[in-house]
Amino acid sequence: MLPAPFSPRRLVRGVRPGLNMLLLSSVLVGSGLAPLRAQTVDDDQDFASQQLNLPKDLTVFGKSDPNVRKATAIVNGRIITGTDVDQRLALIITANGGKVSDDEKERLRVQVLRNLIDETLQIQEAAANDIKIAPEEVNQSYERVAGNFRQSPGQFDAYLRERGSAPASIKRQIEGELAWSRLLRRNIQPFVNVSEEEVKSVVDRLNAAKGSDEFRIGEIYLSSTPENRPQIIANARNIIEQIQKGGSFPAYARQFSEASTAAVGGDLGWIRPAQLPAELAQAATEMQVGQIAGPIETVGGVSILYVMDKRKVLTADPRDSLLSLKQLSVLFPQGTTKEQASAKAAAFATAIKEIKGCGQANEIGAKIGADVVDNDNVKVRDLPPQLQDILLNLQVGESTPPFGSITDGVRVLVVCGRDDPASANAPDAEQIQAQLEEERVNKRARIYLRDLRRDAVIEYN
Repeated sequence: MLPAPFSPRRLVRGVRPGLNMLLLSSVLVGSGLAPLRAQTVDDDQDFASQQLNLPKDLTVFGKSDPNVRKATAIVNGRIITGTDVDQRLALIITANGGKVSDDEKERLRVQVLRNLIDETLQIQEAAANDIKIAPEEVNQSYERVAGNFRQSPGQFDAYLRERGSAPASIKRQIEGELAWSRLLRRNIQPFVNVSEEEVKSVVDRLNAAKGSDEFRIGEIYLSSTPENRPQIIANARNIIEQIQKGGSFPAYARQFSEASTAAVGGDLGWIRPAQLPAELAQAATEMQVGQIAGPIETVGGVSILYVMDKRKVLTADPRDSLLSLKQLSVLFPQGTTKEQASAKAAAFATAIKEIKGCGQANEIGAKIGADVVDNDNVKVRDLPPQLQDILLNLQVGESTPPFGSITDGVRVLVVCGRDDPASANAPDAEQIQAQLEEERVNKRARIYLRDLRRDAVIEYN
């Protein structure tokens, strides 16, 4: 059967859906664009020096070597151990198939510690507001995560331990997400208002933009100050490098992004460039599907963008067509060489040419010893990019060229039916209002967390 398509889900009005996007949802990315800069680092440093009234020629008395500092901290009395850092780091390494250099591990370790500090501050602030997440609720979310990997909680426990992590590490992250989400719904969301005029204005702009491009974008946002911006930019470049080597964008977004969309792997959903800050909009319009861009400097931080998909505003997209397919597949015996596989694939292709519509697929499949599986309601958009254009150009009864690998065998897809998409309609007023509210909650949440960091008492060991 066709593999289940991977489709990141959008954040639903402040409710974070657990860790459904965690790890192993590998994303293949193309080459990145050149970094876009809104201003130079020297400008930031000059501004900071004037703002803080710093001497131009200063001398540092004493030594500060961050490499000597151990990766542990005490945050308002709550201890973060080296084991906590190691177990969370193991999740990221697993997402990259274990292919992370020693130098990169050390850089990631520093970032993971920062994330654990933020997570601790969020849990503490929620507790201070009488918000506590029951263990039963955490366990329910954990069971859903295990289910996404088609494992029982016990099997998933063993899976994590084998990779150097632990169930407690994921459960802690679940607790932090649930607590912070609930806190935002109580302390911020009720005070965010979107007027009918604003919603109507968005609808009018959508109708005016009909036929223009909109993008499904993923973002990793890292906050920065003028003082630490060079370091944050370097961290962002390291993240981009790892993703370009095959790392999972959603996994990195979950661990490092400081936006609320981190809970869904950085998925911003479908947006038009006009809805983005100018720096991000320029990058998005220059990118192709599968590309990654950054670090892009914005007010208050830097962003990494990844274009997941692209379509036309309020225009029916052929890739939203639903197909009924028959899949014929032949496996190769273990130990099959490349030459043997090529010969068998050629014989398979010759036999497939005899198929005259889906009515003969089962008969031909039986003759050549192929497995035949029906797949209904398959959206073209959810198939691998290599197959999308091929299938869109096929008529009912025609089949794709053979495809596959030595490991998975060779297969073809026969088109048995197609339901073309209806004309696209603008989102309703409630959907638009929810999106505007989410954007404003996200902005206030960043300020909230910034203030918690400023007031925190943090000791490093």
